[in-house]
Order: sequence, then structure tokens, then C-alpha cells
Amino acid sequence: MKLIFEKSVPGRDGVSLPKDLFNDIKLEELLPAELLEQEKKSLTEVSEVDVIRHFTRLSKFNYGVDDGLYPLGSCTMKYNPRINEKMAGLANFVYAHPLSSPELIQGSLELMYRLNQMLCEITGMDQFTMAPASGAHGELTGILIMRKHFLELGEKRNKMLIPDSAHGTNPASAAMGGFEVVEIKSNERGTVDLDSLAQAMDENTVGLMLTNPNTVGLFDEGIETIQRIIHDKGGLLYYDGANLNASLGINRPGDAGFDVVHLNLHKTFSTPHGGGGPGAGVIGVKSKLIPYLPTPIVGFNENSKKYYFKDVGTKSIGMVRSFWGNFSVLVKTFTWILSLGAEGLYQCSKASIINANYVLTKLKDYYKPSYDRFCGHECTLTGREYKKYGIKTLDIAKRLMDYGFHPPTIYFPHFEPYAEETIMIEPPESEGKEVLDDFIKIMIKISKEAKESPELLTSAPQRTPISRTDDVLAVKRPILTYDDELELKDELNYQEKDINY
Repeated sequence: MKLIFEKSVPGRDGVSLPKDLFNDIKLEELLPAELLEQEKKSLTEVSEVDVIRHFTRLSKFNYGVDDGLYPLGSCTMKYNPRINEKMAGLANFVYAHPLSSPELIQGSLELMYRLNQMLCEITGMDQFTMAPASGAHGELTGILIMRKHFLELGEKRNKMLIPDSAHGTNPASAAMGGFEVVEIKSNERGTVDLDSLAQAMDENTVGLMLTNPNTVGLFDEGIETIQRIIHDKGGLLYYDGANLNASLGINRPGDAGFDVVHLNLHKTFSTPHGGGGPGAGVIGVKSKLIPYLPTPIVGFNENSKKYYFKDVGTKSIGMVRSFWGNFSVLVKTFTWILSLGAEGLYQCSKASIINANYVLTKLKDYYKPSYDRFCGHECTLTGREYKKYGIKTLDIAKRLMDYGFHPPTIYFPHFEPYAEETIMIEPPESEGKEVLDDFIKIMIKISKEAKESPELLTSAPQRTPISRTDDVLAVKRPILTYDDELELKDELNYQEKDINY
């Protein structure tokens, strides 16, 4: 398929405009020289039909959650109900200006106020801020709240404990907050080693950042002991909510002793989030930490029955971003919670856990589990047994594409000793048994191919618009311009693959 630049024809245009006065304006007389481009940009010259056909054709090459199972472990790529999109697209939400007077956006403020109440009920927290724009941004916000808390107490704690099973953003956020990161090893069950935790926790430690269920999909059975170890030394327990999809209606982080919670609304609460956004990493805290939340939050005046922006106070960490977070994600979250209700949220997590354990049980004889025990909402298998046939986990993932499935997460988690050739599968609650059975059938078929016809895997994928890419070359030689594309094609003596569409 040609690039849009290659379809360009000199003089061709996609729109006709009446003659206006701009042709007579000399920009160099109106703007400083440093703001003007000296070289003419290479833009495409194509018709409207060229554009429509090009990008429609491109869209058919893509694979998304609307096409089929999207089993990325650690991501919760569930189906997103269209009612969410319809509500987020309502004109009064879409066109509400962020600088509007509160009197003009009472509906938007009420939504944030009520969403706060819902999330507090779901998690056992006392107050949320809706400001953070992503999970990692929420993590940093939570870290800054924890730091401010100890500074107000006059304690200069400088260490943060993080399990080796944590998401990579956890240590990054702690480091950005100015803390030394101390890694806590996992035990043979895949959860926090309590002896190591007890030895590492002291009066110089802020606390522990914990994902539960953790990054290998396992619920930490020692959570009561963990919170006691942290709290007995005056520390705080931070909950990474990336895996809350396994807990809705089953357990609440606040009841388990967590002081700070971040939620990935774009994961658990169903917003499309591939490609880096949009996200919402809202932060919830227990009452003693409310004074340190970012300002403002939404309040409600009982006398006037009006919602308003409420200043948190002098102890606040300040604003963490302009305006009020990714508001469209908040609308979708609010809609989804109301659509399901309390019982629906519980059934959501219940089905998610059943799905993951069903896949684990059906595949564990073909792909050895990292931990052979019941999992939460995702399971971690491995392809290490196929290395003797010259097959890597990457080959298994690529072969899945030939059968029309998006590959699961591979080579993650990456902590030893169970990290080699990992395959992490998360079949969320929106997937039915028939889809999972088809996926399982193909995974078993690929297992047989790996032993009997390994060349089918090492050359995969063959039935996709683009065959296996050179990932190393992609990192070394990123294509940022059309000239980069032409130069690389010439260098590699590139020949376009002949595909029957």
C-alpha cells in the first residue's frame, strides 16, 4: 500500500475556497522573522476521495477491542460500551469551557462530586481528586501527598519500598518524588516476601507501593501482615489500582489498610486507552491525608444547593495540572458505574477472575505457569519449554496474529526467577466462553506447531498486511519524515509486499 505522500499529484486539491484577501498579505511584514519557516514544507496534494479511501483502507488493517479478544495482561483492555461514548459526547459536556463560571457548569461539577462519592464507596477511601491525567501522573500525585504528609510531621523520610513485581512506573514515580527506591523481592508464591519487607521497613521509610492483585495476577495473601509492618513504623500504604478489575465488589483497598489509592479509570472503568491515552489516574486518600490533596476539589453548598470549586487549604500540594482532569474519561466512568450498579460491578470482577482461571487451567499443560495457583483477573504462563525447538515466546505471539488474534503481553513481568519467556493473558469480563475457547484452541495448535513445524512460527506472521518487523532497526532508525521513509527504503532495497485484500 502506498503512503499518502506517494499518492500526491502536483496541483491536486481536496477543497475549493473562494478568493480572499489573504493572498495579498505579506506575512514577513506582520510576523517576526524567527516565526516564519524559511523552507516550504512538503505537504500532500490529494483529493478528498484519495484521503477518504487511503485512511479507510488503513483503518481496516488495524486491530482493536471492537474486532476481537485483546488479551494484554496488566492492561485490562475490555470492551467499552457505546453508551459511555454517547454520554461523553453530550454537547453540554463537550462544549463546557474550563474557565466557565461554576454557575454555568453545575452539571459537570455535580458529576465530579457524585463520582467522588461512588469511588469512595468502591474503594473505602474518604476523598478523591480527579485532576491526574494518567495512571503514572496519579502515582506521582500520590507520592507528593505522602511526602507532604511527612514534611508536615517534621519527618524527613527518604525511602520508598516497592516490590519487584511492581509496574515500572512505581519506582519511576517514587524517584521523581525525591525518594530512594528499595526493591522488595517476591517469595515462591509470587507475592511480597514478608521477612524481607520487615527488614527493609524502618523510620526512614515513607511506606510501600503495592499492586494487589499484583503484576502477575496474584492476590497477596499476606496483606494484613503487610499493612501492620508498614503502619507499625508510621509508614503509609499506597495502592496501585491498575488491577482493580479483580476487586470490584469483592474487597476494598481502604478496608485492607491502604492510605492512598490511585485508580486507572481508563482500564477498570472502561475507556479506550490504547496508544497512550486518554487516561485518568484519580487519587483517593484516607481522611488524615485530605489536607494534602491537589487543589481545588468539588464541594456542595447545602444552603444554596450549588456545586463549587473548593480550595483544599494551605497544606495542599497545589495544582498538578490545569483545569479538572480528563473530563471525558470521568463521564464514561460515571456512566459505566451507573449502568452496572453495585451488583454489576461485583459480577464484572467475578467474571474476569473466572475467565483468567479458565484460560490458565486449559493452557497450563501446554505453557507452564509462572505460578501454578489460582490467579486473579490475569494469568502468567511461559513459553520457555519451547526453546529446545528453537522457538521463543515472541514467535508464539507472532503466530497468533496469523490466526486473527491480538497477541497477549509477552516478556513481562520481568522479575526473576519466574520471568523467562513470560506470556501474560488477561481475558476481561466482556469476553464470552466461545471467544476464549477459540483462543485456547489456537494456543494449543501453536504448541503442536512449535514441536512439529517450528518454521511456521519463526516466519510468522504471514497472513497480515505487514510481516515481522525488525524491532531493533525500528529503534535505531525511526521514520519521522517522508524523506526518512524514502531513504530507508532505498537503503534496504525495499520491495512492497504483494497482498490480496
